[in-house]
Amino acid sequence: MAYNSSNQLVNPNAREAMDRFKMEAASEVGVNLKNGYNGDLTSRQAGSVGGQMVKKMIEAYENGMK
Repeated sequence: MAYNSSNQLVNPNAREAMDRFKMEAASEVGVNLKNGYNGDLTSRQAGSVGGQMVKKMIEAYENGMK
């Protein structure tokens, strides 16, 4: 996924896929994300979601290399 300098997805159609991916990662680490505002999450919860997303991206990349 390509990003421009303001950290916005370049392809607007990718937003839905990225949101689904984020929700899946949150579910895997036990964080209840809502559509829209999630500013009530702790830093630990938000970090867990981001970390899980990175882990899944690395696994997908490694599996693609095989």
